[in-house]
Amino acid sequence: MTSADLWLGPPEGAAYEQVLGELVGDKVASRIAAQDPTLWGEAAEEEAGKRLAWVSLSESSRGLVPDIAALGVQLREQGVSHVVLCGMGGSSLAPEVICETAGVELTVLDSSDPDTVRAATEDRLAETVVVVSSKSGGTVETDSQRRAYEKAFADVGIDAAQRIVVVTDPGSPLEQSARNAGYRVFLADPSVGGRYSALTAFGLVPSGLAGADIESLLDDAEALRPRLERDSEDNPGLRLGAFLGSAAAAGVDKLVLADAGAAYAHLGDWVEQLVAESTGKEGKGILPVVVDGRDAPNFDPSTADSVLVSYGPDDVGKEPASGWHAAVDGPLGAQMLLWEYATAVAGRVIGINPFDQPDVESPKAAAREMLEGGGTSPTPVFADGPITVYASDGWLPAGCSSAADAVAALLDGLDAEHGYVAVQAYLDRHRDAALADVRDGLATRTGRPVTFGWGPRFLHSTGQYHKGGPGTGVYLQVTGQPEADLAVPDRPFTFHEFLTAQAVGDGRVLAKKGRPVLRLHVSSPGDLDAVRRALLQ
Repeated sequence: MTSADLWLGPPEGAAYEQVLGELVGDKVASRIAAQDPTLWGEAAEEEAGKRLAWVSLSESSRGLVPDIAALGVQLREQGVSHVVLCGMGGSSLAPEVICETAGVELTVLDSSDPDTVRAATEDRLAETVVVVSSKSGGTVETDSQRRAYEKAFADVGIDAAQRIVVVTDPGSPLEQSARNAGYRVFLADPSVGGRYSALTAFGLVPSGLAGADIESLLDDAEALRPRLERDSEDNPGLRLGAFLGSAAAAGVDKLVLADAGAAYAHLGDWVEQLVAESTGKEGKGILPVVVDGRDAPNFDPSTADSVLVSYGPDDVGKEPASGWHAAVDGPLGAQMLLWEYATAVAGRVIGINPFDQPDVESPKAAAREMLEGGGTSPTPVFADGPITVYASDGWLPAGCSSAADAVAALLDGLDAEHGYVAVQAYLDRHRDAALADVRDGLATRTGRPVTFGWGPRFLHSTGQYHKGGPGTGVYLQVTGQPEADLAVPDRPFTFHEFLTAQAVGDGRVLAKKGRPVLRLHVSSPGDLDAVRRALLQ
């Protein structure tokens, strides 16, 4: 299949058809293709004017393919076949799903957890090439990961210049330092935002080096492109964007995403970042809720404020409580371009700028303040066995004496019609993967949408929505002591200190916005069962 099949089921009486007709009449599709920055209003025009080159990447990225292929051949001739990607958000989520779809191995290091970083740097180092990806060139997580690999290579006598490849924007601090170090540098298109960068060097370099067929990925996107550029009611990008935007305007603002037999089972993680970070601002937005399948809670049963969307070839499943449901199928390159168009269109319908991220910097600043000693350490409320309980001011009632009581109090504050729970685990997402199962349990317990994110990964994804979107969420952080800490080379902090600062900093920003935050801290990885019991009682 070289295109995208889209089925939409808006409820009777929805404004969808009217909105779609207005989009066609306003020539929104052809204007996006022409990179018209005026589509999202005067306030968004400056940012949109430098963020629309993604529309033609299926053509403009072609020149990267032979260079990536040549480097891959050179590395394999040297016995280097293990590809590691150090990157966050848009720099990591797209390559992860591209390589999953292709069935090739890519190790994604998008964590500040010391156990995660240590395990990565000790894995097959003699045959490893590291792709360091950062659009700004100043992402602290990625800089720290690069430093850890540079030290690991030096410790075993490997020349890092032969093993580190950098992807960044032209003129970034990372470009200059990488060239000074003798690293191979690929430059991305600076007129593409990070979450729209799947078909730039950020998505293609690590995926191509890992062995994915990136030329076919571009082919599949290019095959769909003419349909997306037409001002027609048959345009799947306009249809999906009108559908999502109309639902959100009607108060159906949760987007529950489920795999329906697709080759890319984790496409939802990439869509989550694209949609949440693009739309969650000015008190508005669409909250993606990624579930394991169509039989998972929040998809079945669903809530009245949820749109159900499945991706893959299987049937759409049961009728949702809201009446809003859809199914989309097609090859990965087509899916990615479709969702990018649809997200930009939904932003216009909702009335926000889909290309900025005004609330992403605030938790970074709070984390920096903690690391520099400018913020006081949080005071625990109480300890319950291996769990230490922290809570933002004002919402935890007196008399709570157990972690389970604190969780119950947090969940009691949920808005029964529009609320959601965000579980944020600042842990090792590989070793502690089983903790993600609490999402289903909490969804069943509360009857409300529940998201699960690994920190700091989610800060570059749903983090924008949490601060800028509707104030209907409650936030549950899980932190822990690592098996052993790890120094960040040539920096005055360790990885665990950095990870803790990220959790505390984000919690403080949420609290300042009036969001209730509960943090459960465990003294060792083996204590996570106590957290699970507290959450699911």
